[in-house]
Amino acid sequence: MDNIVDRRRRFAEAARGECPDLALLCLLVGAEAATGFDQTVIADALGELDRLADEVARQRTGDGPGAWAQVLAEVLGGRHGFRGLPSDYGRLESSLLHHVLRRRRGLPILLSVVWIEVGRRLGAPVYGVGLPGHFVVGIGEPDAGQVLVDPFNGGRQLAAGDAELLVAGALGSTGTALSAGMFAPAEPLDIVARVLNNIRAWAAARPEHSGVQLWAIELGLLLPHHPAGLRLERAQLLVQRGEFATGAAEMEAYAELVASMDPAIADGIRQRARSARALLN
Repeated sequence: MDNIVDRRRRFAEAARGECPDLALLCLLVGAEAATGFDQTVIADALGELDRLADEVARQRTGDGPGAWAQVLAEVLGGRHGFRGLPSDYGRLESSLLHHVLRRRRGLPILLSVVWIEVGRRLGAPVYGVGLPGHFVVGIGEPDAGQVLVDPFNGGRQLAAGDAELLVAGALGSTGTALSAGMFAPAEPLDIVARVLNNIRAWAAARPEHSGVQLWAIELGLLLPHHPAGLRLERAQLLVQRGEFATGAAEMEAYAELVASMDPAIADGIRQRARSARALLN
């Protein structure tokens, strides 16, 4: 899977399918970050999720949200040690599913993907909940007996008020009020977009990894719904990487896109494109 055209085509097809496969999409994100990443890596990772699901099935004793939360925590968080540490935020591997399955460490959202995918294989009502600053897992109906758990903390169940404290801690604020809509199930493509946003943010803080930032942007652009501003971000990054002609052309194309909505912004982008072209001389 070293051919970038094949990788990107497979990612786009998976993202635009009728039922996007969350695990596959996350593994294809990982394919961008590794040399020699092939179908064997994907098969092994999917097989590991299958094995974990089989183990949960053998251990399960009930069908209610609380019972699911307990058995998943016992098997994933307890027996296999899936959880996170503050240091995991500084590692790209923490955003790559095949590494998370190997290391048993990762960011909250990737650990949640493990829980979601194990639960999905068993027909459990498990889904992601994209709280601001900290991703968790919901089990059961959001408006009727929902149980929230935090895979980053080994599957700890969140009592009333714990979610607000988690968000406040993640955002460095106090008195964070969460609306009911924040506890709704996250769609697979929204989860993938958030994973890519995390990777972009990680790389943007490390200029030596601008190549990582670039592929994360380009995968984001392959999702059916993405912010139009990603195109401008890509153009600016290309210029920063010394690809002046390509970056300028991308800026000019984006300026045409926004010209009818905001001529002043379009003119500013065209000026930046001219500046980029001047660097060619």
